[in-house]
Amino acid sequence: MTFTPSPPPRRTGIMRVVGPLIDALVLPFVLFDELVRPLYRPLIRLLARLKLMQWLEQAVCALPPYGVLVAFLVPFVIFEPLKILGLYWLGTGHARLAVPTLIVSHGATFLLVERLYDAGRPKLMTIGWFAPIARLVERVRDAAMAWLRSRPAWMAIKAYAKRVRAHVAGFFAKLRARSPG
Repeated sequence: MTFTPSPPPRRTGIMRVVGPLIDALVLPFVLFDELVRPLYRPLIRLLARLKLMQWLEQAVCALPPYGVLVAFLVPFVIFEPLKILGLYWLGTGHARLAVPTLIVSHGATFLLVERLYDAGRPKLMTIGWFAPIARLVERVRDAAMAWLRSRPAWMAIKAYAKRVRAHVAGFFAKLRARSPG
């Protein structure tokens, strides 16, 4: 039995105008993420094995709920504005400042902020006002991603990213096969 995906929802009203704009703005970032993900996931796993990261996660888990919130928010408040600054510099033609800023801020977010949130999430969810906000953000994120994944452009980018990853993997497999040892 062959799976045939259902056609994407038809655009109506304002989405006829806004939909292509959203595609043009969001999908390049998604493509970048899809191409880079195979590179940073192993790095995250590697860093998670470091004693320093394990100690940091254990220290966060030992904190009370509001201590976890502070431990999570401090790096978040530092690195999220750096992303905006990096985009500003990129938009104003200062690529030499923008690129390292974006790399450091995104890297810190992936490697530190996400790890701290994951480690402390159970305690964060015990904070009465935080839990509903976190669940709302997760629902909005999930709905937005579901909508984005239904877009024809998303499907095309995913297929392209898969082909590129397979090509890169094949290239490295050939290199490994040729290397002595």
